[in-house]
Amino acid sequence: MVTSDQRRRQLAREKYERQQKRRAEARRKSRQRWAVIGAAAAVVVATLVGLVVGGVFDSKDKKDAAAEPSASPSAPTPKKSPSPAMAIDDKAKYTFDLQTSAGAIKFEMDAAKTPQTVNSFKSLADKGFFDKTKCHRLTTGGIYVLQCGDPEGTGMGGPGYTIPDENLDSLGKPNEQGQVIYPAGTVAMANTGQPGSGGSQFFLVYKDSPLAPSYTPFGKIDAAGLKVLEDVAKAGTADGGQDGAPKTAVVIQKGSVTKN
Repeated sequence: MVTSDQRRRQLAREKYERQQKRRAEARRKSRQRWAVIGAAAAVVVATLVGLVVGGVFDSKDKKDAAAEPSASPSAPTPKKSPSPAMAIDDKAKYTFDLQTSAGAIKFEMDAAKTPQTVNSFKSLADKGFFDKTKCHRLTTGGIYVLQCGDPEGTGMGGPGYTIPDENLDSLGKPNEQGQVIYPAGTVAMANTGQPGSGGSQFFLVYKDSPLAPSYTPFGKIDAAGLKVLEDVAKAGTADGGQDGAPKTAVVIQKGSVTKN
């Protein structure tokens, strides 16, 4: 005869055993979940390592690792259309005059060194391509540039054609990181990181900046223009970061190219 007290103890023991079994099962499932997560993480890490070793990130990382927290001066690949026919004196010097909302920025271009680039910019300026466009990007860490020349103002626009790279060896021999110094006052072409991918976007260097020698240097800013750039840079970016739209808006009211 089982007493009520014995029955209670038996039920309690059975309940305890069921609880222990459920807990053991929960621990087993938890170990399985973490094993799956760990395997997935290992696959992701292995994939990323493979991408880096394989050079997928090289176009940005090697070019900009020491030069950034910000990305390099870049522009998307434009839709293809014919570049303008040569219509300049390739032995002359030209001045690009940017009348902007922040002040005048002028720089001299040497057609003997960068004929394709100067010819393209003169052709675009003569058509009013740069008028009422904004300089959409300012970088204030690692590299120090103001980027302009995008009719969309987003970093995604261009003239619809590309021009070849020029004058890439003019800034000297690259260092161990594969970089050269783009001195303050330099104007250079932005591109996608691929050879011959420049369009209409360009960047104005307001402080010495280390970059790969992949961006056509084609202009030298005058002292007054450099002061305008420095003042824009002092105000920083609109969001306070090191790479973004400038807090002081820079709108190119008129961009013109004249022969010296």
